[in-house]
Amino acid sequence: MKRILLSTLLSVALVIGGLSFVPTPIHAEENNTIPKVNSLYLIAFKNDLPKNYEEIIRNAGGEVIKALPEVGGVEVKSNEPTFLQNLKQVPTIEAANREVPLVLNEPVAGLNKTLASIAVQQQEESYWASQWDIQRVTNAGKSYEIETGGYKDNDGNTIHKAVVGIIDTGIDLSHPDLKNNIIGGRNLVPAGMDHSETGDPNDLLDRNGHGTHVAGIVAANGKVKGIGPDLGIRAYRVLYSEQALGMPAWIIDGIIAATNDNVDVINMSLRFYNNTKMILEGESYKSVAETLLWKRAIRYAVKNDVTVVAGSGNESLNLANKNEVNDFLNTLYEPFGISVKGPATVVPTQMPGVINVSASVKWTDMELAFYSNYGNGAVDVAAPGGDYGAKFAETYDPTTIDPSNLILSTWPTYLGSPYNYNAGTSMAAPQVAGIAGVLKAANPDLKPSQITARIFQTSLDYGKKGHDALFGAGEANAYRALKSMKSN
Repeated sequence: MKRILLSTLLSVALVIGGLSFVPTPIHAEENNTIPKVNSLYLIAFKNDLPKNYEEIIRNAGGEVIKALPEVGGVEVKSNEPTFLQNLKQVPTIEAANREVPLVLNEPVAGLNKTLASIAVQQQEESYWASQWDIQRVTNAGKSYEIETGGYKDNDGNTIHKAVVGIIDTGIDLSHPDLKNNIIGGRNLVPAGMDHSETGDPNDLLDRNGHGTHVAGIVAANGKVKGIGPDLGIRAYRVLYSEQALGMPAWIIDGIIAATNDNVDVINMSLRFYNNTKMILEGESYKSVAETLLWKRAIRYAVKNDVTVVAGSGNESLNLANKNEVNDFLNTLYEPFGISVKGPATVVPTQMPGVINVSASVKWTDMELAFYSNYGNGAVDVAAPGGDYGAKFAETYDPTTIDPSNLILSTWPTYLGSPYNYNAGTSMAAPQVAGIAGVLKAANPDLKPSQITARIFQTSLDYGKKGHDALFGAGEANAYRALKSMKSN
């Protein structure tokens, strides 16, 4: 299959895994929403936060915005030109660097509006017939006969046997297919990012739609069904505005918060790249502080029995080819005065302890979706992410797009249709997170390593025989995973 780089469809530093359905590419230099990187820093201390960490930062010319005591880190604001230089004099600090913002540029094109109207016009009691992805992963719903993630008590209330934390753009708390499974969450976006951001920890409002779509794939229970229709959901909003902007510290904080709230699984349908060296506005620095804090956060989650799942990304990149990845990043970052050197790592999906998910499609078991990242030693497993169909994959002609190959799921009721189509590794990751959730519900004693092994061992061997660069262990399957555990 011909593969193309979708750099013109993507944001500068972070891409939420859903594709924007845009026949005409959106070039990076046309996106003027990326914040200026000149005042926020991430700092990793060598061990725990010292008791006087605020004084240390203040003496260096900064102000602590967010403390991350579980991983020994802080997010800091400073306009002091010598701030980083001042920190070098502090022996308890291991690394510090400017924080690169994360940006999603997902314009709403005419095609996306058309797809939304299709879901509205159907007005059916059930959209199960359009959920080819959930049907395939659950073997036409047979996995529900083994485990749904919960059960109804005598009063008709849903008792959740396992909980999935969704670190994303928020959620529609009132959605009829989700509201019975939402048991809480937290907003981690600081006050003042825009006029609507007050820092209210209870503000989970999904301004973008992405988080609600992801949540439906995990645990919708209504006109559409998720992998575990009785799983509990906790939403952690780490991105703000319609464009889904954010900072690495907020996502790291989301991992910590979800872990402290005792979720069983974390889904992160987002990604960006960490490099060993970046040059920003003429200043060269090593971005090891972010890398250290990501590793510590993932380690913290897994140590506390949380299975972590993330999407591989949508750039059609061979993640095993570091030159290819760096060429892509330098082309993408160039309009913003950023260049990179050294090997890049997709974060969080390539961090130790994370299940890295690529995107499979409806029409073939030999090829990934045209946008999906891949690579030997990078991808762990695949799951349905959807695409535009076989004809589009061959020609890239927008007139050949077949919406039936996309992923239908929940959408914020206040953003138009309560259901919408999407595609991306963002849609693939929650399929696997849902499987991890129902496995944990079926056997609460399972550790993350055991859940991961079960998912790999029972995956359908797509692509080349055995573990391969496209599908990893294969396409994940809830029914096979649950059935194999039941027979043991």
